[in-house]
Amino acid sequence: QVQLVESGGGLVQPGGSLRLSCAASGNIKSIYNMGWYRQAPGKQRDLVARITRSGRTNYADSVKGRFTISRDNAKNTVYLQMNSLKPEDTAVYYCNADLASADYGLGIMGYWGKGTLVTVSS
Repeated sequence: QVQLVESGGGLVQPGGSLRLSCAASGNIKSIYNMGWYRQAPGKQRDLVARITRSGRTNYADSVKGRFTISRDNAKNTVYLQMNSLKPEDTAVYYCNADLASADYGLGIMGYWGKGTLVTVSS
């Protein structure tokens, strides 16, 4: 079974930094796009950043210049470096990956981690 496990969330002061990691494991053939989403209380889940296999990135306007997404294909891991954090960044952050798994043969499926809570508060 494929699973995505996030780590690195926690409590941080405004202006501080956190680095989230998400490692994919299981019977993986190929990982394509990977990304981070977040959901604040009472809000919908929105894209924060995504990265393709070759390293092309997209960011939500609200995090451009502050967050950086990266990946290590050899480790099946995606990262989110978050700098200059603001209280409005508080949310549960979810890792997402589009991948092909031998468990289901051909085709690309989307997988989600369980989420990690990031709280930005003094």
